[in-house]
Amino acid sequence: MKLKFLIFVMALAAMGPARDAPPPRDVPAAEPARPMSPEEMGNADEPEAERPELSVHEATEVSPEDFKWTSRPVVVFADTPNDPAFIEQMRALENAPRMLIERDVVVVTDTEPQSGSDWRRRLHPRGFSLVVLDKDGQVKLRKPLPWDVREISRAIDKFPLRRQEIGRARVVP
Repeated sequence: MKLKFLIFVMALAAMGPARDAPPPRDVPAAEPARPMSPEEMGNADEPEAERPELSVHEATEVSPEDFKWTSRPVVVFADTPNDPAFIEQMRALENAPRMLIERDVVVVTDTEPQSGSDWRRRLHPRGFSLVVLDKDGQVKLRKPLPWDVREISRAIDKFPLRRQEIGRARVVP
């Protein structure tokens, strides 16, 4: 009987404080702590000055041929720069640039449907749209909602050209 009671007390103590315990002092009570994504964890230690900057271009300034065989364009379309999905997508891309830079990604933004850019004529977006092209200029992915950097990076790693790049990187000393 004493052994059962001892085990019960030890298990209870291992569970930690009760649910009605006050929150830790370093976390504001009004704003609960949000778990950090792996990208944020990797960038949290980097000072702002050392964080690499993602190449972002306006659709009217560049054409798809400018990036053929050199970069993977990630094109973010919206009907207005104030579109919440556009703002969320751009924030996600700018907060974790390292994974995209490693994959030779450049970001092209187009928030003016009336401009009739080359990107709009070729890709025919409707409202918000995220389009990922490979280095050969082919559309590999279309999404109607914002994606985080981790999802985009995983999708790019499945592209045949990216797999070849990864294979060559392992062979070269």
